[in-house]
Amino acid sequence: MDFDLFVIGGGSAGVRCARISAGHGARVGIAEERHWGGTCVNIGCVPKKLLVQAGEYGGWADDAAGFGWTIHKGPHDWAKLIAAKDREINRLEGIYRKLLSGAGVIVFDGRATFVDPHTLDVAGQRLTAKTIVIATGGHPERPAIPGAELGIVSDDAFYLRTMPRRIAIVGSGYIALEFAGIFRALGAEVHLVYRQPLPLRGFDEDLREAVAEALTAQGVVLHPGCLPKKVEADGERRILTFGDNETVDVDLVFFATGRKANVKGLHLEKAGVALNAKDAIRIDEHLRTTQPHIYAMGDVTDRMNLTPVATAEGHALADTLFGDNPRGVALWNVPSAVFTTPPIGTVGLSEERAAALGPVDIYMTRFTPMRHTLTGRNRRSLMKLVVDKATQKVVGAHMLGEDAAEIIQGVAIAIGMGATKADFDRTIGVHPTSAEEFVTLRTRTRTTDLAAAAE
Repeated sequence: MDFDLFVIGGGSAGVRCARISAGHGARVGIAEERHWGGTCVNIGCVPKKLLVQAGEYGGWADDAAGFGWTIHKGPHDWAKLIAAKDREINRLEGIYRKLLSGAGVIVFDGRATFVDPHTLDVAGQRLTAKTIVIATGGHPERPAIPGAELGIVSDDAFYLRTMPRRIAIVGSGYIALEFAGIFRALGAEVHLVYRQPLPLRGFDEDLREAVAEALTAQGVVLHPGCLPKKVEADGERRILTFGDNETVDVDLVFFATGRKANVKGLHLEKAGVALNAKDAIRIDEHLRTTQPHIYAMGDVTDRMNLTPVATAEGHALADTLFGDNPRGVALWNVPSAVFTTPPIGTVGLSEERAAALGPVDIYMTRFTPMRHTLTGRNRRSLMKLVVDKATQKVVGAHMLGEDAAEIIQGVAIAIGMGATKADFDRTIGVHPTSAEEFVTLRTRTRTTDLAAAAE
C-alpha cells in the first residue's frame, strides 16, 4: 500500500486525524479539492464570527452615548470588512497546510474518489491505502421551490460584493438567525421566514421564546409559520412569495434551510460504503462504515455537526488506529453556541427532553444586563438550569445574553462532571457579572414531569 492512512477531506476532522496519525508514525496522505480548513475556517464559523463582531462594533458605538461618549458613526464599509476577512482566512488556510506538512503528511490538492475499497483516484493519480477516512463535510441545500436558484446559500454570503439593504432569510436554524443578526446590525432591513412557530427547533423552549423576542427587539421582521413558495426576479430585485401568498421585495433571498452530507461523486458504491436514511455515511460507534477499514467522521455522518466534535473524532480515531490508545468521543453534554445578538450558550438537556425522562426542577431568571441599564437598549438576558429532581444533578444549562458562549464553556465542565444543584449553590459567584446568576439561582421556578403526564 502507498499509505497506512489516506484521508479524504481537509477540514477540521480530516486535518486533525491526518496530523495526529502521522505523529504516531503512520504514513499518511490527505486530499482536499477546495478549502484547507474546511467549512468552519473558510465559509463557516470563523468568518461568520468576524462578521458578527463587525456588527457588534456598530452597536457599541450607539451605546456609548449612555456612558458619556459622543461618537459620530459613519456608514459601514462592507468591501473593507470582506477584504479583511479574506486576509485572515487566507492566513488560517496557510496554517492548516503547514501543520500537515510539518507533521510529515503528504498533501494533495485535488478531488479523491474511490476506485475500489483500497484504491483512490486523487486528481488523476491512483493511490492505495490500508485504511481510509472520509471527512468531506456537508453543504447547504436550497428548497425545492420555483426560482430557488435566484437566492443564495451560506457559502455565497461570505463573498457578496455589496451588502444588501433589504434581505429575506428563509429558515430558523442557527445559520439563519446568525446571519439575520449580522445583516441587521450592519444596517439592512431583514425579514426572517420560517415554518415553525418559534426559531431554533430542538432547543429549549424558553430559549426559543427569548431569542424570538431578542430578534424582534433588534428590528428583524419575523414571519413564523410560513413556508417559502417561489422566488421571482424583477431586474436586480427579488420577490419572495411565502405563507398565504404574502410577498416581500428584497435585494437578496438567503436560503438557510438545511445541510446535506458531501457524498456526491465519491463513488462510495465502488468501496462498499453505504448511506443511512438521511443520505449521510452510515457508521457504527467506532466511526466504521459498512467497509471495516474505511471510517467516516464529522458532518459527512450528519450526527452532531459541530467543529469541535469533528476535531475530537479525528484525534480519537488517530489515537485508536496508530497511537495504541483506543478511545471514542462522547456525544452527550456537548456545549454549543449560537452567535445571535445577543448570543446563546447551551449544554446538556432542554427542559422538554429532560422532563420526558422524569421530573425536573427548573431554575430560571430574566434580567436587563448592567450595561443596558445605562444604554437604554431593549435587551434582556435569560439564564436557566435544568435539574434532575431525583438526583439533583444539573442536566442542562441555557443562556441568552452577552458572553453566553464564553460563560457556558465553564458550566459545561461542571455538568460533564456530574455537578449537583448543591455544588452550584456552594460556589461563590464573581460579582458583578451575569455569570454569577448560575450559582445564585435559589428559587425554583417550577417542576416539570412530562413522563408522568404521558402515562
